[in-house]
Amino acid sequence: QVQLVESGGGLVQPGGSLRLSCAVSHSIFSIWDMAWYRQAPGKQREWVALITSSGSTNYEDSVKGRFTISRDNAKNTVFLQMNTLQPEDTAVYYCHAPAPDLWGQGTQVTVSS
Repeated sequence: QVQLVESGGGLVQPGGSLRLSCAVSHSIFSIWDMAWYRQAPGKQREWVALITSSGSTNYEDSVKGRFTISRDNAKNTVFLQMNTLQPEDTAVYYCHAPAPDLWGQGTQVTVSS
């Protein structure tokens, strides 16, 4: 069974940075597009960023210029570098493989002073 396991969340002050990782337990990872979503308390889950199998990227408007999605196919891992974090970035962040529609368990990111 393929698993997506996120790590790297935590508590950070406004203006700080975090790097999330999502390890995929399948070598076919390299042909998958991968995405990050987030869900804040009381809100719907929202898309944050996408990286295609060829490395093209796309971002939700509020994170453009602050977040960077990347991947290491040799390590079956996708990353989300988050800079200049703000309290409104507080959420549980989820890794998602659109096809075959797999989700990780999520990692909590809290931005607070």
